[in-house]
Amino acid sequence: FNFSPTDIPSFSVVKLSSPQIVTTEPFGWYVPLPTNRLLLSYPEIREFIADRMSEIIANKYGQKISVTGVATGAIAIGAMIAERLSSPYSYVRPEPKGHGLKNQIEGYIEKGSKLVVIEDLISTGKSSLNAIKALRNKNLNVVGILSVFSYNFDFANERFQKENISVNSLADYNTLVEMILAEGSITNSESDRLMEWRKDPQNWS
Repeated sequence: FNFSPTDIPSFSVVKLSSPQIVTTEPFGWYVPLPTNRLLLSYPEIREFIADRMSEIIANKYGQKISVTGVATGAIAIGAMIAERLSSPYSYVRPEPKGHGLKNQIEGYIEKGSKLVVIEDLISTGKSSLNAIKALRNKNLNVVGILSVFSYNFDFANERFQKENISVNSLADYNTLVEMILAEGSITNSESDRLMEWRKDPQNWS
């Protein structure tokens, strides 16, 4: 999907689904508080996201799939996607509950079904892969993961490839930088700094 600053819903998705950009001191892993959960506050934007992500899933995996959201950020948007696809829905926690039934996975997933995991934000890939591991430990067939936004770090992509997981995102860091540069919010030199940071955030200075 191509995003354009003249397309209000798609531009809003990119801007609101990403962390606030700081071009002065993005040292190491430091990034400000993500704003991606503001997306759910705007009916037009959340509908747009659910519609477009549903299209991606239907085109890539077909209609007969199950949808699982990663808690907590992707629970709501995952449910909206499952509703559009008329698919079974579940969600997975970072770890099992400490009380009650102590479930880590909540909801019904038919054995043998193709499972698509929904994330709001992919950075290092750690939380996503943790969720996938929990699902696979239950002998569930995870065929891919789809996020609203991704930093598109090379090392994270390599982690998913190693686990044979197909990754798709509605918007990513490169698109964000290109958009805010096009609208004049940052300079070319600031854009260059932001792109350099993405290559090696842990050692960037």
